[in-house]
Amino acid sequence: MIGALRSAVLAGAMMTASAGAAEITHTVLSFDQLDGWVEDDHAAALSTFLNTCDQFNDPDWRSLCAMAREATPETARGFFELLFRPVLIEDGEDALFTGYFEPELEGARFPSSRYRYPVYKMPPEARASNPWLDRRQILTSGVMNNRGLEIAWVDDPVELFFLQIQGSGRIRLPDGQTLRLGYGGANGHPYRSIGVELVRRGIYSAHQVSAQVIKNWVRRNPEAGEELLYHNPSFVFFRELKHLSSELGPVGAMNRSVTPLRSIAVDPAYTPLGAPVWVEKNGAGLMRRLMIAQDTGSAIKGAQRADIFFGTGDAAGQAAGTLRDPGRMVVLLPIQRAYALLPDGY
Repeated sequence: MIGALRSAVLAGAMMTASAGAAEITHTVLSFDQLDGWVEDDHAAALSTFLNTCDQFNDPDWRSLCAMAREATPETARGFFELLFRPVLIEDGEDALFTGYFEPELEGARFPSSRYRYPVYKMPPEARASNPWLDRRQILTSGVMNNRGLEIAWVDDPVELFFLQIQGSGRIRLPDGQTLRLGYGGANGHPYRSIGVELVRRGIYSAHQVSAQVIKNWVRRNPEAGEELLYHNPSFVFFRELKHLSSELGPVGAMNRSVTPLRSIAVDPAYTPLGAPVWVEKNGAGLMRRLMIAQDTGSAIKGAQRADIFFGTGDAAGQAAGTLRDPGRMVVLLPIQRAYALLPDGY
């Protein structure tokens, strides 16, 4: 996955009902009931769908994937309308859209006076023990020292903390090359949102908290800021993605690159990975488009919960970091599968 903890900065305090505890409803809609459906770029959605559809195991999905390969940009909309039905899946919780992105940090492969903060790969004992040491113990006990576990070193511990939240990223090296990082595992401790903690302390109100606000506070208050980061015991390790082209997005839960503004992270308890999802995001920057469920995240729980991938770098981070909008998401399912979800008598 890109980020085991993505979007927990803003949504960490929100708990949704589990599939076992909530009453789940399925409503089959028509495409006419999807706001803005006709105006979308269905060819872009088809291209993203093709990126992962070969991973389906069920015969109905595999047949759809084979037919998708025969579709053209001109027939993309017809492909979706002919072979899918929109299904509104609800669990009693309000819809919530957040965003994530791929950060870019400044770093080097060797430490220096500037690049002092290591990016670690996962030690074998952390894989064998769940949970392992917490964040404070990992960073202060010396357990990681002199073991060759460093992938690179970066110049900003705050950005490194947020790199762990996103779960993947890029490091710009001094020679102009780029090192790509993917999620390599975690220490097994539950995530505690430092944004929620700042609200609990009365430093900010909930509507004021964003990733940038948190970063600024930590930098203005270095000692208290370091302690605030330790409030989150979870720690993410990385792996270097040596063969991932710089033109492609980070690798999602389906082990393929995700696409800006066409890939979303979902709760696979409700939405099949690889399925097309019609997104009606309200709020600022109204969004009506067909996306593909290609990622997951531990903060992404519920039938109407999605995390939208915004791309790479600071601009994407600013757009993703403040997103917390209502709306509606509708899953496109193969026709027979969609109607099989209806109650008896329909």
